Amino acid sequence: MATITRQAQTQALAASAARSRHRLRQIVRRTATHLLLFTGSFIFFVPLIFMVSTSLKAMRQIAKFPPEWIPNPVIWLNYVDVFRYAPMHKYLVNTLIIVFPNILGAVLTSALAAYAFARLRAPGKNLLFMVLLSTMMLPAVVTMIPTYILFAQLGWVGTFKPLIIPPLAGSAFFIFLLRQFFLTIPRELEDAALIDGCSRLRIFTSIVLPLAKPALATVTIFAFMGSWNDYLGPLIYLGNKEQYTLSLGLQVFVQYHGAEWGLLMAASTMMVMPVILLFFFAQQHFVQGITLTGIKG
Repeated sequence: MATITRQAQTQALAASAARSRHRLRQIVRRTATHLLLFTGSFIFFVPLIFMVSTSLKAMRQIAKFPPEWIPNPVIWLNYVDVFRYAPMHKYLVNTLIIVFPNILGAVLTSALAAYAFARLRAPGKNLLFMVLLSTMMLPAVVTMIPTYILFAQLGWVGTFKPLIIPPLAGSAFFIFLLRQFFLTIPRELEDAALIDGCSRLRIFTSIVLPLAKPALATVTIFAFMGSWNDYLGPLIYLGNKEQYTLSLGLQVFVQYHGAEWGLLMAASTMMVMPVILLFFFAQQHFVQGITLTGIKG
């Protein structure tokens, strides 16, 4: 009896030791992961902090070495001077004129096409989808000159049309991303709606789109970032300075005020902040959308 008791105690001690080792390994692994993530975040976050800090400094403090991270005094006038030296408000309006149609095309048109590829039955649908995906393999440089010639013949060069109308037709990448998400929605929901007499359009607007909020948020962020930061498109098609977007306006600002680091960093901060704020407000939907659409590695 005593031998059995000692064996039971030994097994209990061994199990307790194994659990302690497993818990210790989990703690070490979790700590190492968080340290790695913190280090990576710090590396990416330092340039942003330096940019914001420099935008609030006087030139004499910017020139100091080693650099001082805390502005003393805080010069908010740099942000005011940016608008005084360049029509940034006009550049902002021009950028928004391009951004909103891009988002509309990405969310609405791409969603309609993606739903058709995911749910509707049609001969040659898979072949057409493969052709659509193949367009993503063409480098933009290959189609740049033919596209420019086409828009020049249409009389669109020098207007916002080349930057607004094509995105309204949707994007192959966004169609692919949304199609992957729509395939995860149970068909039973749509079958029940069809039995109740709902049309495909009603199902799309009342059932599919509300369930696709994470994917739509992801598409919105991608479309916003792509059109907001686009430099090459406006550079090619917009010749009038009155039509310049923020990216082109910032480049012009660098040419005339590149040595005034406070002003330059203030203009760069105003250019970057909307993208950062959009990501922070929508990051939960963004991460969920990336995960559910199968884009993650």
